[in-house]
Amino acid sequence: MVGSGLSRSKVKQERLRTCTTPQGLFTVVAVDHRAPLRNAIATARGPDGRATAEDMAAFKSAVTRILGPHASAVLLDPEYSLPILPQRPPQTGLILAYERTGYDTAVPGRLPELLPAWSVRRLAEAGAAGLKLLLYYNPRDEPAVNEVKHAFVERVGAECQALEVLFFLEPVTYHEGLEPVEFARRKPAYVLAAVQEFSRDRYGVDVLKVQLPVDPPYVAGTRANTGQPTLFSRAEALDHLRAVSNAAQRPLIFLSGGATDEVFLEGLALAGEADARFAGVACGRATWQDAVAVYAQQGVASLEAWLADEGVRRVLAINDALATHAMPWWK
Repeated sequence: MVGSGLSRSKVKQERLRTCTTPQGLFTVVAVDHRAPLRNAIATARGPDGRATAEDMAAFKSAVTRILGPHASAVLLDPEYSLPILPQRPPQTGLILAYERTGYDTAVPGRLPELLPAWSVRRLAEAGAAGLKLLLYYNPRDEPAVNEVKHAFVERVGAECQALEVLFFLEPVTYHEGLEPVEFARRKPAYVLAAVQEFSRDRYGVDVLKVQLPVDPPYVAGTRANTGQPTLFSRAEALDHLRAVSNAAQRPLIFLSGGATDEVFLEGLALAGEADARFAGVACGRATWQDAVAVYAQQGVASLEAWLADEGVRRVLAINDALATHAMPWWK
């Protein structure tokens, strides 16, 4: 649900419309991945495999050209994607990443950094209707760490407000040293806390791009629950989804977070069953991760064929799920 505290200019409202369907839904194909994608291409080529900047541009170009027409917007990066921006379908909105990929492991807290040669003004001049900022966030981190992150988001939000550029914040929750199962158990509380914090007007966020608070493989009775420990009953999972959506005072979209397309679709169905208020998705690897090996081993033509068949099928399946379960951003 949209809070009344943050008023939007006509410019921002128009930018929202450029990134959504006529029904007011976000169907964002995300291919702003940098180091992880480059490493995945290299790994798929074998022990001595390499991936170049040309590989990155070729992969991102194919995804943008072939999946873009079925999306309301594409999420790209200014480091590898500038040459392919003219290939974006004219009806498809553009969001550009503002953060530097990764984080300094020598400094506690996964502190964020911005791309040093970019600003909100420069991203807008490149054609972006909005920018995306990924922020690793643990609400139980040391207060000093989170104060740095809070101030960081405030600065980016103020920059976006001044230039009337949309601010998509992606607070990715984490907890150093926890086993995956234990993190999955705590994840609903962490996602809820992040949504509550960054819904506050002081941050100037226009759209919250968040993880599903519960992972379907850990929910009793789901198709994805095949061998993993059961952490939540179906009723508990629905309660967590409702709590997160009720806490959001900004349009809320879910990210696929590396899940397969089948698992992500099941998560969206759970959100629909919970009557969660969400306005769409930003979906990356769930749509194209299986195409990385195709490109790495067989080249661009095979990649394009895979995307035109399986990739488009996956995006259309997500669109169908949103038509059933999501609601317009203005609600």
